[in-house]
Amino acid sequence: MTRGRVIALEGGEGVGKSTQLKALSDLLAKRGIEVVLTREPGGSEGAEAIRELLLQGEEKRWNARAEALLFAAARSDHVEKTILPALERGAWVISDRFLDSSLAYQGEAGGLGISRVRDLHEFGSEDFLPDRTLVLTLEPSEGVLRAKHRDGEADRIGGRSPAYHGAVLAGFRKLAEQEPDRVKLIDASGNEATVTARLMAAIADLMP
Repeated sequence: MTRGRVIALEGGEGVGKSTQLKALSDLLAKRGIEVVLTREPGGSEGAEAIRELLLQGEEKRWNARAEALLFAAARSDHVEKTILPALERGAWVISDRFLDSSLAYQGEAGGLGISRVRDLHEFGSEDFLPDRTLVLTLEPSEGVLRAKHRDGEADRIGGRSPAYHGAVLAGFRKLAEQEPDRVKLIDASGNEATVTARLMAAIADLMP
């Protein structure tokens, strides 16, 4: 049996990840591929419990180091309990956020340094990497406005300042420069079908 693939969908707030996750899943399913949709933080019982700790409460509930450790712990459980079993049976996993969010949010915007956060991932998840990370990009101010319009009230990370979200975008751009084969920047402007087509083009080489 052919091993499956992992696609991580990334981006700042309000870039349309939820819409595109479903669109990608539907298109892959039409090709006869089993798709497992998951998310971070979360995606397994233990990781979902940590998600509540991370996203609820006041903005200053955790410092950047604590956030990074909690994300790494949640991801370790997610990889072991959900992702690896799906890959072994040949399924494709599409995750709403994965490692590169931690690198951009806590590593770059949080000031910890991308390499230090990557070290946590190397220990917690044995440096497991997605086959492709697709980063939906919009100007941070537009993305935050979209997120507020959609959800009404952002979570404790999503509600941070425009400067913070600008640093997140800079972090994603830095990752794409460092690992251009794995991390692809995808323009999230335009209608939904146009963005989906851009995403599909970026994973065409992975198709069976």
